[in-house]
Amino acid sequence: MLERLRALLSATERGDDVAAKVIVGLGNPGREYENTRHNAGWWLLDALAQSWGVARFRTEKNQANATTRVEPFQVRLIKPLTYMNRSGSVLLPLKRMNALDLGRDLLVVVDDVALDPGRARFRPSGSAGGHNGLKSIEQVLGTRDYPRLRIGVGQKPPQADLADWVLSPMPRADRKTVEERFPDLIRGVEIWMRDGVEAAMDACNN
Repeated sequence: MLERLRALLSATERGDDVAAKVIVGLGNPGREYENTRHNAGWWLLDALAQSWGVARFRTEKNQANATTRVEPFQVRLIKPLTYMNRSGSVLLPLKRMNALDLGRDLLVVVDDVALDPGRARFRPSGSAGGHNGLKSIEQVLGTRDYPRLRIGVGQKPPQADLADWVLSPMPRADRKTVEERFPDLIRGVEIWMRDGVEAAMDACNN
């Protein structure tokens, strides 16, 4: 995996007819977590893969990944397999290679309990907001300045524990509401690749 990434990113540095984009969807591995709110990032990555004709994700060490071409870009989709609080480890090779413009070429897709299902927001940077996956990524990258796409999964009831809330399955009606936004968000990701995060914000934030 590291060699393929190095070849891809070195081609970008040389100015070849390749531009590399990396999209990381946050979630937890295992069947027991598939339908939980914390896996909304994986849901969108699956939708992106389907839209772009990706047959399958390849499992390698601490991640499941797939590489495809969305003209004129070469795109790497990554699902960390480390559990949420160590999600940033999948970005260590990119950090060490220092070959990725974090503000332009990396997008992190994450669930957000501050947004209702069906709402989503692109952001150019920001705090982790208590999200352990974003905390891990910030620690690895040493910065908060990277684009992210926040997918609303609904606010927890006042009496509920936050960890229990995000690790509980989403009701079917709410899941349907989230997934009905995916065509719009796929378009937003493609706008981000082509025109940058501000253009994606203008097109998709609600």
